[in-house]
Amino acid sequence: LAVAADGSCMPWQGPKEESAEFRGLAAAVARAATDDRTVIITCVNQAWAAPGSLLDLFLESFRIGDGTARLLPHVLVVAMDPGAHSRCLAVHQHCYHYTIPGLNIDFAALKYFLSKDYLELVWSKLKLQRRILELGYGFLFTDVDIMWLRDPFKHVTAYADMTVSSDVYFGDPDNLDNFPNTGFFHVKPNARTIAMTKLWHGARGKYPGANEQPVFNMMKKRMVKKLGLRVQYLDPVYVGGFCRYGKDLGKIVTMHANCCVGIDNKIRDLKGVLDDWKNYTRLPHWEKHRAKWTVPGACIRA
Repeated sequence: LAVAADGSCMPWQGPKEESAEFRGLAAAVARAATDDRTVIITCVNQAWAAPGSLLDLFLESFRIGDGTARLLPHVLVVAMDPGAHSRCLAVHQHCYHYTIPGLNIDFAALKYFLSKDYLELVWSKLKLQRRILELGYGFLFTDVDIMWLRDPFKHVTAYADMTVSSDVYFGDPDNLDNFPNTGFFHVKPNARTIAMTKLWHGARGKYPGANEQPVFNMMKKRMVKKLGLRVQYLDPVYVGGFCRYGKDLGKIVTMHANCCVGIDNKIRDLKGVLDDWKNYTRLPHWEKHRAKWTVPGACIRA
């Protein structure tokens, strides 16, 4: 399928020639996509994909979550460097090495928040996401430091073009004053969302030194007005994170190691999340309401 100007879908004939930047992407997405042409995507570099690092925890969460193992074959891991790609191939079914011609950056090493290389990495992801939409596929993007404990697609409505997690949530999923967290968001393929990603990426130069999340927050109302974009927010009761802890294990769907600096701190506290989840699932149903999260101590002290 391809996207017509009115936002509808039509048979997609495929590009006559793939660009060097996205060579092989169409085939990789097609292999991982669901029957309704949706793919789950995450991005890793060598530091995040190393044994015992974030990728291992991410994949484990799918295997032990409630109803999430069936989603694992639809996860496409986008590797930003050869080391990450090699490691992905050793542990997962669907891997794609994203190369950016002419960009001389070592994506393999740890990237400090808002450093020049970090910004290049996060803005590059947005280009790849737009290409997936142009191919006629929807996607659910997830940071690799998010644990999948239940199926989040049950919380994505048919109404919204974009469904996004939130750092600050005022109780109404349609309230545009909610603060988005673009580490976890679902987008449908249509003319509105393709135009959104173009405007979003095109605004990078207007906000030097900013990553993609605050830029989206600053632009969201203009894009809704200009494009007719339909945006909804996910309730942190279900799609939560360390920024707003104390979530109910009986309701939680995903847990994000946000508000946390340092990969070692993230790894330590996400292991705690998975341990808490395993303990919760072992409890008899009449005791599950007593289960509590362990406070993410490494991240809070960071």
